[in-house]
Parts: sequence; structure tokens; C-alpha cells
Amino acid sequence: MDSIQLTVKTGNRGASVDLTSEAAAYCADRGDGLLSVFVPHATAGIAIYETGAGTDTDVLHAIDELLPADPSHWRHEHGTPGHGRDHVLPAFISPSITIPVQGGQLMLGTWQSIVLVDTNVDNSTRTVRLSFVTA
Repeated sequence: MDSIQLTVKTGNRGASVDLTSEAAAYCADRGDGLLSVFVPHATAGIAIYETGAGTDTDVLHAIDELLPADPSHWRHEHGTPGHGRDHVLPAFISPSITIPVQGGQLMLGTWQSIVLVDTNVDNSTRTVRLSFVTA
């Protein structure tokens, strides 16, 4: 297995960051195998969805609807008020995904992108680990 670490700036509000080009570049000359994308944080997740056309905003809006930032919804007691929802997020958007790679190409569908989803305003920098396992 080979692995690299990315540093991703997410800012001070909910964010979705497309990591597809970084993942594709990492896999470009690797042949066949599996790519694991993992965010080692308790308050962020990795998703595959179509970016653009409003999907990024829709995903963040859906998270706000399902997991409101209102602190009265959460028992969590540290961080910014409402931070409890950030700790619940990985139960809905996994902290990792695995993608097949053939001939150095990600086997994503035409409109699929790899996205870091982060609602935690207390942490503006995220680490993402890309790991490649050869078939």
C-alpha cells in the first residue's frame, strides 16, 4: 500500500471540496487497484456525488435540515454552539470511501466526484489521506 496526505482548507463555514482531480493525479500511473480516501477527523466525511449545478449547496442545505446547527438539538458541550451536529455528520457521510482504479483511471461514473464534506466551523484545515492498494 502507498499513501499520501493532503491538507485541505475548508474555511469558517460549511464546505464541500471536490478532491477528484487530486485523486486522479495520485492514481494516474498506478495501474489496477483500489483507492481509499479517508478523512481522519470526527467531524467531516467523504462523499461521491455530482458537483456543480447546485448539488454542493443542496448537500449542505440537506445537512442543515437533517442535522440543525441549533444547539438545543444536541447534548454535545464543547466547541461552537451546535457543534454536536458536526460529530453526528460522519454517521451520515462516511469518513472514507473506496474507488476501483483500472489502468490508472478512477472508475467513477461520468458525473461522479469525490468530495470532502465539512460542517465544522471550529476547524478550517482538514487532512485527507489517499491510499492505493495494488490489485
